[in-house]
Amino acid sequence: MEYLTTYPKTISFLDGLKHKIGVDGKGVEQLHIVVKKSFEELTGIFAQEGFTKVKFERKQPEQIGSGLNLKLKKPWEMHIRMVDLKKGLIGIHAEVEVSRDYLQHLFSQRTPVIYEVEEILKKYQVEYSIWHDRVKKSVLDIVDNYRVRLATPSIPVFAWKPMLFVIGTIVTIYGWKYFNTIL
Repeated sequence: MEYLTTYPKTISFLDGLKHKIGVDGKGVEQLHIVVKKSFEELTGIFAQEGFTKVKFERKQPEQIGSGLNLKLKKPWEMHIRMVDLKKGLIGIHAEVEVSRDYLQHLFSQRTPVIYEVEEILKKYQVEYSIWHDRVKKSVLDIVDNYRVRLATPSIPVFAWKPMLFVIGTIVTIYGWKYFNTIL
């Protein structure tokens, strides 16, 4: 199952300048959503929408607490990290990727998203702005969008937790058999 979304392609800033969001081999350049809420308030909002804390993750510089994830259609999940931007502002970084439940998470394609997070913030009437970190400016308007398609991994997704159980069971049986024959 592929994941389809849109992402800003051309944006304009408060000073009237327009900027095209870059795309390279790793994907599109990431924009951030900025809000004037506490980490606890935002965590509560996202929890109401079904997000759960991420147990194992590589933390980003300035990241506050654990990231959050929301299971989407198999095998996808949305991963959100929040960073402290000082002055009472929180930056929200969001991306869609293959779920951590699958081995392919380690080497799969991922893409930043903002519209999905915007929808949640609008639902809870949270004021926000969009920030372009590399340019260091607030986005005034989105002129047009990329259509982004994340392809399903070419090899079927493998859940790693059941694999650990099966491997552990096999090791236990062979270990018991081995120790039983030498005693």
